[in-house]
Amino acid sequence: MKDVIDSISKMLYKKALGYKVKENIDEFVLDEGESKPRLVKRKVTTKHVAPDISAAKALLAMRCSDNEVSDMTDEQLEEEKSRLLKLLSRDSDGNTGVGNGNNEGEV
Repeated sequence: MKDVIDSISKMLYKKALGYKVKENIDEFVLDEGESKPRLVKRKVTTKHVAPDISAAKALLAMRCSDNEVSDMTDEQLEEEKSRLLKLLSRDSDGNTGVGNGNNEGEV
């Protein structure tokens, strides 16, 4: 059961901070007299999925006591969202950030 909870936590963490996803678009042509189409063009794009405040709140609820999260004001939730986004920004820039073992700013 702990593995399931860890897996859910990782998914919520990713969704709470936003992430990038690669999308492949392939174009095929069926030449006359051939039975199989051939690939003529492949386009790979990277899309950014925006952070989700609901996932952040759910993640906080899992890691904190239920009363602590439900007692947070909208302003406190927005501050926590900003803090998490800053951590993501530091982490995506290659700097030390989330999950590096230091206590500063850990989730």
